[in-house]
Amino acid sequence: MPALDGLRILDLTRILAGPTCTQLLGDLGADVIKIERPGRGDDTRGWGPPFVKDADGEDTSESAYYLCANRNKRSVAIDLATAEGAGLVRRLAARSDVLIENFKVSALSRYGLGYDDLKDELPELVYCSITGFGQTGPNAHRAGYDLLAQGYGGIMSLTGAPDGEPMKVGVGIADIMCGMYAATAILAALRHRDRTGRGQHIDVALVDAQMAWLVNEGSNYLISGEVPERRGNEHPNIVPYGVFETADGHVIVAVGNDSQYERFCDLLGAPELAADERYRTNAGRLAHRDALVARLSDLVRELSSAEVLAGLEARGVPGGPIHDLAEALASDQAKARGMTIDMPHSLAGSGSVPVVANPIRMSETPVTYRRSPPVCGADTDEAIEELLGEDQGPPPG
Repeated sequence: MPALDGLRILDLTRILAGPTCTQLLGDLGADVIKIERPGRGDDTRGWGPPFVKDADGEDTSESAYYLCANRNKRSVAIDLATAEGAGLVRRLAARSDVLIENFKVSALSRYGLGYDDLKDELPELVYCSITGFGQTGPNAHRAGYDLLAQGYGGIMSLTGAPDGEPMKVGVGIADIMCGMYAATAILAALRHRDRTGRGQHIDVALVDAQMAWLVNEGSNYLISGEVPERRGNEHPNIVPYGVFETADGHVIVAVGNDSQYERFCDLLGAPELAADERYRTNAGRLAHRDALVARLSDLVRELSSAEVLAGLEARGVPGGPIHDLAEALASDQAKARGMTIDMPHSLAGSGSVPVVANPIRMSETPVTYRRSPPVCGADTDEAIEELLGEDQGPPPG
């Protein structure tokens, strides 16, 4: 039996942060009821191409983007802007353990669905709000998008080439990590609810979450008072640690201590660089970063990628290749770990769609893949009849 079997999540989120959170909870066994606008659904359904192809090879209405964060959910189409629709969602909330939403601050209160509207009637409900800047503060009213969060929260100032422009991370990592924090907070709030019988309001913001995972760079600044600079692929606290050009490509070298550095110099046929007092310790290598990395780079360029990788492996020095997505997802490691799966899909001409798998491995309660990402409103009648004990017919509104 999945770990969260019997838990019901009422999901009023769209785009990426909220759906990431609810997909994770769904993978762990929760029953996720995704509320969508009739006829339109989650915004990301149209965020393509690419789209799922039908039997004739034509694009359907389902984008690859939507598929990434919406499995293990049931889609229920309800128009919140109608009194009937809002009332129906309220009744569904009464039969749920968690309500999660990512509307603008106070927006759901217009429909009687804000936390303050529900907390007295549903004291055991865990209510999670995801916004760009949180429920308080001078920017609480602003919309939340991943790119804005990466810019405001500082990570773009650390990402990219030293002489280039500030650069966002290649995927919506502020959204993803916010969703992960939200899932953790929800599980903690449920633990509290189970002990006390009381739910609570969880306030999670993209910008807060992004600042929280500045990790060592955030701490470096707070301790030193020095604003970190972009270093490309180099590490702020370890040298050598980054990407090196070889005779036929690029590799990663991730020296983590002084003995690994000595063995790396042996690979390069440069024992003098290991013996040099300037470079023997990591502190010294940091102080002389530019000169040392320039010399190491010249030596690495004399070798092929295969030679460097084999030499690192033989000497126990951390390093590795730089895969594109085709290479990463087709790698022997990805195959051994089952990092892609096929799920049945009603619109796909092939009958199924490939998705990236959940990375969690649990010995007693493994994740399950019970439902493919649903077509908008596909489960409306089923879910309403099951949860409310009546056949509602067409979705309200």
